[in-house]
Amino acid sequence: MSETAYNEDHIRSLDWKEHIRMRPGMYIGKLGDGSTPDDGIYILLKEVLDNSIDEFVMGAGKTIEIAIRDQSVTVRDYGRGIPLGKVVDVVSRMNTGGKYDSRAFKKSVGLNGVGTKAVNALSNYFKVESVRDGLSAVAEFEQGNLTSNLEPSESTKRRGTSVTFVPDSSIFKNFKYRNEYVARMLKNYVYLNPGLTILFNGEKYFSENGLKDLLEDNTNADDILYPIIHLIGEDIEVALTHSKTQYSEEYHSFVNGQNTTQGGTHLAAFRESLVKTIREFYNKNYEPADVRKSVVAAIAIKVIEPVFESQTKTKLGSTDMGGDLPTVRTYINDFVKTQLDNYLHKNPEAAEKIQRKILQAEHERKELSGIRKLAKDRAKKASLHNKKLRDCRIHFDNLKSDRRLESTLFITEGDSASGSITKSRDVNTQAVFSLRGKPLNSYGMSKKIVYENEEFNLLQAALNIEETIEDLRYNNIVIATDADVDGMHIRLLLITFFLQFFPELIKEGHLYILQTPLFRVRNKKETIYCYSEEERQAAIKKLSPKPEITRFKGLGEISPDEFKHFIDEDIRLDPVMLDRDTTIESMLAFYMGKNTPTRQDFIIDNLKVELDEIKPESTIESLLG
Repeated sequence: MSETAYNEDHIRSLDWKEHIRMRPGMYIGKLGDGSTPDDGIYILLKEVLDNSIDEFVMGAGKTIEIAIRDQSVTVRDYGRGIPLGKVVDVVSRMNTGGKYDSRAFKKSVGLNGVGTKAVNALSNYFKVESVRDGLSAVAEFEQGNLTSNLEPSESTKRRGTSVTFVPDSSIFKNFKYRNEYVARMLKNYVYLNPGLTILFNGEKYFSENGLKDLLEDNTNADDILYPIIHLIGEDIEVALTHSKTQYSEEYHSFVNGQNTTQGGTHLAAFRESLVKTIREFYNKNYEPADVRKSVVAAIAIKVIEPVFESQTKTKLGSTDMGGDLPTVRTYINDFVKTQLDNYLHKNPEAAEKIQRKILQAEHERKELSGIRKLAKDRAKKASLHNKKLRDCRIHFDNLKSDRRLESTLFITEGDSASGSITKSRDVNTQAVFSLRGKPLNSYGMSKKIVYENEEFNLLQAALNIEETIEDLRYNNIVIATDADVDGMHIRLLLITFFLQFFPELIKEGHLYILQTPLFRVRNKKETIYCYSEEERQAAIKKLSPKPEITRFKGLGEISPDEFKHFIDEDIRLDPVMLDRDTTIESMLAFYMGKNTPTRQDFIIDNLKVELDEIKPESTIESLLG
C-alpha cells in the first residue's frame, strides 16, 4: 500500500469566516430547514437576540423589536449600543466582545465572542447599526465579507443596536422560519426577564411573574394538582407543581437566560435537592422516582462566566456559581431546602396533596415492578432476534458528536417500508423501527399496557424512555407511514400513544410526521416530485404533453435510490404540536374515545371536498392524500 503524500502544501490556515462556513455545526449545531426548533436558523436568531437580552439584564433597554419577513430577520434593541469604533470588529473579528470584561457584562450567556460572527459568516446579507451619543455607525457584509462601512454620522434615532440578516440559502436549504418556534423562544426570554417587552411582528410578549407564568402557560389549569409553588432568591428562581395525569417528570431549565434543554449541573442539583427536602419534611425515605413522578418544574440560575458543554449552550458544565459563591450544587440545595421546606410548613393542604401523589406513585411502581422486569427481558430478546430496530451509530446523548441533534428514529409500518428507509438512510444518524400491524388504541389505558403490549414495550425500549425521557436516545422521532387510510390510522394511534404516556416528548418538540411525495411526474428530461394535487397539476402543465405520472400509495413503492432524497437534504418534517388551550384528556376523549354523534358531526362538517370539484382523473387515494 503506497504512502499518502503529506507536506507543507497540505497545511491550510483558514480565516474566521472560512472556518465557520466549513464547520457550521461547531457553532450552531445542526443546519436543517426550520422544521425543528433546534435547527440552525433559530440559533442564528438566538445568538443575535442574546446580545439584546444582555443589554436588558444590565439595565439598558426594556423593549426589543423583532421582525421576520420571508427569510429576512431584524432585531432592534434600545440598549447602550455597540461602541461606534468597534461595530465592525464585534461582528467580524473572532474573540472580540464586551463580555470578556465582567464589569460590563457580569452574568451574560455569550462569553466566547463568537455568536454574531457566526451569524455574519452564515448569512448572505448581514447589516449592523449602532446608535449612541447622537451618532450612528453602519456596516454591511455578505457571507462575512465587509461590503460597506460608513463613518459615524449624526442621527436622531434612539440609542441601541439593530441587526438584520438573511441566512445563506446554500447552507440552510429550503429554509423557513416557523412562527411557533420563534414564539416559544421569545416567551422563554420574557419569563426569564420580567419587565422586558418583546414585539415580534407586532405581537407583544411580556411576563410579570416569571417562571410561574411559564408553568401556567405550559400546563392546563385542570391538570395542576396544587397551586404552583414559586420561589425567588438571589440569582435563582424556581417554580414547581405536580401534574394530575402526566406520568413522567417535566423540567424547564435555564442559565443566564439560556434555555438549557439538556439540563446540566444545575438541573441535577435541583432534582437531588427536591428529593432530599421532601424526604426530610415527611421524615420518610421515599424513592427518588416516586417523589419526582409527575413533577412539572422550572429552574433558572445566574452564574458568573458559565461553562457550557457546547457552543449552542444546551447543557451547563459549570460546578461553581462564580465569585465568592459556593458550588452550584450547594447553592441550589441550600435554597430549595430552606424555601421549599418553609412553603410546605405554611401550606399544609399542598403538602398533603404532594404526599398522596408520592404514595400513589409508590403503589404504581411496586405494582409494575414485576411486569417491568419481564418486559425488559422480552425487549432484549426481541431486539436480538426480531431485529425490529435498525440502530444508528450516533445518539442524542452522545455529547462528543456534533451531529447528535440529527439523531433520528423513523417509525415505519411493515417490512416493505422499513426496508426502503433502511437501505437509503444515513447509518450514522438515522435508525429505523418497524411496526408489526396496527398499534393498540391506548386511550384511557394505564401505564401497565406499555409493558404488556409487545409493540409499545419494544418502542419505549428502543427510545430508551422506560424510566425518564432524559435518557431519550434520539432527538427526532419521526412517524413514517403510507399515504393511505391505514397509514393515517397508524399515525393517529402512535400520536395517541405518545400523548397518553409521554406527552413531554411532544411538548419538547421531538415528534414529527414524515411527508413523502404523493406523485412523481416525469418525462425524458425532468422529474418532479409532488406533495399535493395542486403540485401535480402544476407539474403536468410544466412537463406537457402527457408526462408519466406515478402515484405513491406506500413507502415501499419508492425505490431506495429515490427515497434517499426524501430523508436527506430534501426531508420534509411536520412537527406534532399541542394547543395549550386544549387539554390532552379532552382531546383524546373526543378523537379516540368511543364513537359519538358529536365526533361524527365534526367529521361531516369538516369535509371540504365538493363532488363537482373532483377532477375526472382524481382518485380516492389522491383525495385522501
